[in-house]
Amino acid sequence: MNIVVCIKQVPDAESVKWDHKTGTLIRDGVKSVINPFDYHAIEAALTLKDVLGAKVTAITMGPPQAQEAIREAMSMGVDDGVVVSDRAFAGADTLATTYTLSKAIERLGDVDAVFCGKQAIDGDTAQVGPGLAVRLGFPCVTYAAGMDVLEGGKGLRIKRMSEQGYDMVEVEFPVVVTVLSLLNVPRVPSLKNKMRAKKAEIPMWSASDIGADPSRIGLAGSPTKVHSTYIPKFEAKREFLEGEPDKQVELLVERLKEAGLL
Repeated sequence: MNIVVCIKQVPDAESVKWDHKTGTLIRDGVKSVINPFDYHAIEAALTLKDVLGAKVTAITMGPPQAQEAIREAMSMGVDDGVVVSDRAFAGADTLATTYTLSKAIERLGDVDAVFCGKQAIDGDTAQVGPGLAVRLGFPCVTYAAGMDVLEGGKGLRIKRMSEQGYDMVEVEFPVVVTVLSLLNVPRVPSLKNKMRAKKAEIPMWSASDIGADPSRIGLAGSPTKVHSTYIPKFEAKREFLEGEPDKQVELLVERLKEAGLL
């Protein structure tokens, strides 16, 4: 059985800074970490490995330093990892990203399950998991908050959270699953795996290595463009309404009507 977990290296939210003039993130000197939700995707993949026996491969798309994210995943128990890295991938939106990742996954051969965090904290689109499922032709279960292996190991029973409560979904392999932090508690890296990860040679796959169409990657393959960014300004105003309670209510209603709230 082969399992893939897709992870992303993102700026550490606690140290990120904002350039007020350009409206962009200041990434220089900011520590990069694995996207928080992706730790739970890693744990989900490793849990399935513990139950069924499998090889788990971590894939990330990013600059060469994204190797550190792969090494951290390996320190938790992931078997292998790949960094998909090429200047041609720069500026990719989720459409181009899912195409690139799907080509990398296809290069790995037969895959039974793909795990992703529900979303990345820098983009917050939650589109990569479902987009990958479409590219790969796999069924997709999102917002997994509980997971069990079906009898015979042919698939998964997943507790899928929704705005109305939750659904219990049974799905056979192959499948793409996006996970919530409610699903599990990520394991602590072991010393043995840390040493193995430190010595591991992490392959770097370019666009040509995965057979990607140049017109479908990076900016060229991204129909969405960011034309400008800005920091919204929030101005809070307050007013004390004086008088007897009945008078205060009357004034409050007037203010709400003036604000278009009534």
